Amino acid sequence: MSTTSFKLNDGTSIPWVAWGNGTGQAKKDAIESGKLALAAGLRHIDTAQIYNNEEETGIAVSQSKVPRSEVYVTSKIGRIAGDTQAVPLDQVRKSVQESLDRLGTVPELYLIHNPYVVPEGKLKEFWGILEDLKDEGKLKSIGVSNFRPQDIEAVVEGARYKPVVNQLEFHPYVLAHLEPLLAIQEKHNILTTSYGPLTPLLRHPTGGPLKPILHRISERLSAKYNETIDANAVLLLWLRAKQVVAVTASGNAERIKGLAKLYLSKWELEAEEVEEIDRVGKTIHFRHYTEHMENDFPVPDLPSQ
Repeated sequence: MSTTSFKLNDGTSIPWVAWGNGTGQAKKDAIESGKLALAAGLRHIDTAQIYNNEEETGIAVSQSKVPRSEVYVTSKIGRIAGDTQAVPLDQVRKSVQESLDRLGTVPELYLIHNPYVVPEGKLKEFWGILEDLKDEGKLKSIGVSNFRPQDIEAVVEGARYKPVVNQLEFHPYVLAHLEPLLAIQEKHNILTTSYGPLTPLLRHPTGGPLKPILHRISERLSAKYNETIDANAVLLLWLRAKQVVAVTASGNAERIKGLAKLYLSKWELEAEEVEEIDRVGKTIHFRHYTEHMENDFPVPDLPSQ
């Protein structure tokens, strides 16, 4: 399905590709790379308190020639780097306001970065504060990140607003593990946004059984569209076919321009290719960021390669 945005459960829309500034050169060059991403045609920037560049993100957006109304900004409440303490309930409003002040704007989407940001047993109350801020017009769409099945269930029970998204490491090699979580999200119409979407190719030691499949599909697409469409692009197109937002970071100008081209493209996988990637992905369990999703959420008995 060649679209540039997906509908969220609160009636708003989210661009299907986000340029993220949480890692590497993208994190260091959040202003210049952010402006380049917008100039190239991307319309979604994903940041967070813990990236320590919300202010730079706001500068990139304000200095861009793209009207603010056309830019979708995501940020997240989190713990200060190196701090093991959760954000106390009586500090949540202050912490959110500090985000807004640094950004210089209200982000279109604001997330709880992971369940450990929240004092133990206080997910419901923490979420309620974000709901209040939304009611007051101080936040727009609200969601979560790195939430396991039990975390989603704790938040949605009796919620005034269900999370619009759950942002997590999402790619074919975590599909088997995430099946129960994805079922809960589907039940509550919670969209998945994916960070680390290129992990099978960039972080898996061999690429695993998907690597030749992705390269075969890239050759077919390149021939069909008379464009160079690499295996990384195939993984991102797989996300679009599954109605999952892709969040990917790069500080490389050519890669950013390529990402913008992909975002605006009409390129599509065949249904059989999506199914093949799903099926083969579920034969492996490999996750790069294990600190949140593999705690009290049993992993499948699958090989990593």
